[in-house]
Amino acid sequence: MHIRATAIVCAVLAHGEHGTVARLMTPDDGLQPGYVRGGRSRAIRPVLLPGNLVAAEFRARSEEQLAGLTVELVRSRAGLMGEPLAAAAIGWATALTAAALPEGQPFPQLHAALDGLLNAIELAPSARGWGAALARYELLLLGELGFGLDLSACAATGDAAGLAFVSPRSGRAVSLAGAAGYEDRLLPLPSFLIAGGQGEGWGDILAGLRITGHFLARDVMTERRAAVLAARERLIERIGRLG
Repeated sequence: MHIRATAIVCAVLAHGEHGTVARLMTPDDGLQPGYVRGGRSRAIRPVLLPGNLVAAEFRARSEEQLAGLTVELVRSRAGLMGEPLAAAAIGWATALTAAALPEGQPFPQLHAALDGLLNAIELAPSARGWGAALARYELLLLGELGFGLDLSACAATGDAAGLAFVSPRSGRAVSLAGAAGYEDRLLPLPSFLIAGGQGEGWGDILAGLRITGHFLARDVMTERRAAVLAARERLIERIGRLG
C-alpha cells in the first residue's frame, strides 16, 4: 500500500516511547491511520496538530498492516490554538471525523467540506462566520453515513413550503401547518439548513446545531465513541454564551 496525498490531521495518539499514530483525512482514500516515527519530537509534534494540512505519504507491505507515515507541513493552524472558540471548533470537527468515519473508505465530499469548514474557522472574523458551516458539516456527515435527514417536504402534509421543524424521531421536516399542536415535541428548523447562508443570528445557529447534535448522539456517536461528544458540549456552551 502506497498513498501520497495532501491530508487533514484529525487525531494523534502517542505510540511507544517516541512515536505517534496519526489519523488523516485524505481526498480520495478517506480516513487513513499511520505510524509516525518520532512523532512526539519537537520537530514533528507541531506538524501533527489536528486541523493542520500536511503532505502525507503512507507506506505498508499489505492493506492489513499499519502504514508507516511521513508528513510535511503544508498549512498550519497552530495560531488558532490561542483562540478558545476557534480551537474548540477545530478540535470538535476533527475529532468527530476521526471517531465517526470508517477507515479506508473514500468520502470526497466530506473531505472538501471539512477543508472548507477549517478555512472558514481560520479566516472568518468571528464564529458567526463559521457556525452555520459547522452545522452543515455535521448534517453532511450524517447523510454520508446513512443517517441523513429528509428536509425536502413536510412529513405530515407532503408540502415543501413553510418547513419549520424536524421530527426528532424520524428526522423528517415538518411544516407549520403539519406541526399544529405538536410544536413542543419537535426541533425548530432554521432555514439555512435548507437554503444555505449563515443563518439569521445565534439563535438560528444553535437551533441547527441542536438538530445535528440530536442525531449524532442517537445514531453515530454511540458506545465508545460517545465520549467524544464532551468536546462538542464544551463548544456549544461557548457558542451559547455569545448568543
